Amino acid sequence: MNAINIIKEETLSDNWYLLKKTTFNYLTKKGVWETRNRETYDRGNGATILLYNSLMKTVILTRQFRFPTFVNGNITGMLIESCAGLLDHDSPEEAIKRETEEETGYVISSVKKVYEAYMSPGSVTELLYFFIAEYTTDMKTGNGGGIEEEEIEVMELPFDEAIHMITTGEIRDGKTIMLLQHLALSQLIN
Repeated sequence: MNAINIIKEETLSDNWYLLKKTTFNYLTKKGVWETRNRETYDRGNGATILLYNSLMKTVILTRQFRFPTFVNGNITGMLIESCAGLLDHDSPEEAIKRETEEETGYVISSVKKVYEAYMSPGSVTELLYFFIAEYTTDMKTGNGGGIEEEEIEVMELPFDEAIHMITTGEIRDGKTIMLLQHLALSQLIN
């Protein structure tokens, strides 16, 4: 027996991505059907990657303006992040290779998937695929910076400094923290 029956879906906005309000019946653990409403924001699924160099003990991160952080107390709106982007009908592996070249200027041939996670499952439908890949200086073929209005700054940082930036609050992006901690736990950089 299905514990959820959708009654009605309304599109609230399709200006940037798709915001819907859904009314549904939900079967509780007590066996009682309840009518509930939820809003969901569907922007598609995405992928993120942390590039690391085990010999130089460095990582590649990006910095860019993120308006939602600005309106929620980030004075400059700038956020340090791992490279990421939407899948846009590509496989997660192909999408992250494309995003890596666009945002960082590095062309990578192989990536290692480490896990998948829903980042904000209370309202956002996005499933994010997490990758790592080792880079070398000869893989850099361009300046990166993204496309169109992205204005992305590429940062090469010592791994230990990036880890420290989590505790100082300089790095506050969830996906980036997760990937940096994964790299620390995996001991790929000693």
